[in-house]
Amino acid sequence: MAPDFSSLSDALADAGAGGYLLDADSDEADQLYLSGFDAPDPFVTLYTPEETALLVSGLEYGRARTESRADEVARLADYDYPALVDEHGRAGAKHRAVAAFLADRGVESVAAPERFPLGTADDLREVGIEVTVLDTDVVTEIRATKTDAEVENVHDAQRANEAAMAAAEELLASATVEDGLLYRDGEALTSERVKEEIEVTLLRHGCALDETIVAGGADGADPHDRGSGPLEAGEPIVIDIFPRDKATKYHGDMTRTFVVGEPSEAVWRRFEDTREAFEAALDALEPGATGAAVHDAVCDVFEAKGYDTLRSDPSAETGFIHSTGHGIGLDVHEEPRIGPEGGELRPGHVVTIEPGLYDPAVGGVRIEDLAVVTEDGYENLTDYPIRLRPE
Repeated sequence: MAPDFSSLSDALADAGAGGYLLDADSDEADQLYLSGFDAPDPFVTLYTPEETALLVSGLEYGRARTESRADEVARLADYDYPALVDEHGRAGAKHRAVAAFLADRGVESVAAPERFPLGTADDLREVGIEVTVLDTDVVTEIRATKTDAEVENVHDAQRANEAAMAAAEELLASATVEDGLLYRDGEALTSERVKEEIEVTLLRHGCALDETIVAGGADGADPHDRGSGPLEAGEPIVIDIFPRDKATKYHGDMTRTFVVGEPSEAVWRRFEDTREAFEAALDALEPGATGAAVHDAVCDVFEAKGYDTLRSDPSAETGFIHSTGHGIGLDVHEEPRIGPEGGELRPGHVVTIEPGLYDPAVGGVRIEDLAVVTEDGYENLTDYPIRLRPE
């Protein structure tokens, strides 16, 4: 099933624009989604209710014709780009080629997202093309509701993620303890060594990531501290892996917290309380519920047990100090939000559920799975045990 772009057509009608224009490389998820084309250099996508057309360099022309979802692909050279470079420079030449590309399709006005390049917009306006910035990121909103194929893409990335988490857990489970530190094969086991094992495993499963989190002790009390150095016995070790499938470009995301050695009573209590909050969030996850309501379910659990949350104290530095989750897909963080401002959840929304507790004196504890909202509830896309002691 192809994505439904009818809401984009409606937004164009409301804005009085003839087309929707993107000028970016495919690292911009909206560009990749709308064009269906993966390219490292910026190219132009024009969407109209009648067709989707691309304007690319000669280098990418052949691949764009066979790989993109566009109805039509044009080349810069079709618009005398080399001659325009001599007169206007590379950027100015491209923008004039874009204007000619639009004129060929009878488009005199375009709508664009807030992040549209200012130079492109200025040059198009200079030659008489009206450029309107939309109030909302319509394509981003469309991307929030996944097709069955997209859900499977996320699921595949999560399967690779599970293999990487298993490799990390095996390292921890096989470690010995000497003078309070973890050792393996005669060397201190570090965050860097565990990350290496995670990354190698992901590569073997067709995924990659720029960075991951393996944060022990006080490092884990900062939700986005990547972690570094030797890992200690008895301290919670937060492992958060969010890989991207190299073929489909869709992400997975999962967090587990482990302790090698004997966890303190405080760590055990926080782990069980986080798990209870995690289950409460899943119980609240269903179509028609809001992301805010799911987040409130987590806050209710934590606040009842005496922890601070940002709901009870917006300046809190310990306790539950982030939102419950976020959408995931071509971006690791996308709509919908599972937090105070989260709107209505719909079937096809794929979200993380990741409550946690943080205190530098104790460390961090976080549990995270991926789930897709269905017609009658949700399906958990994660099949990995939740346990504090690695096995």
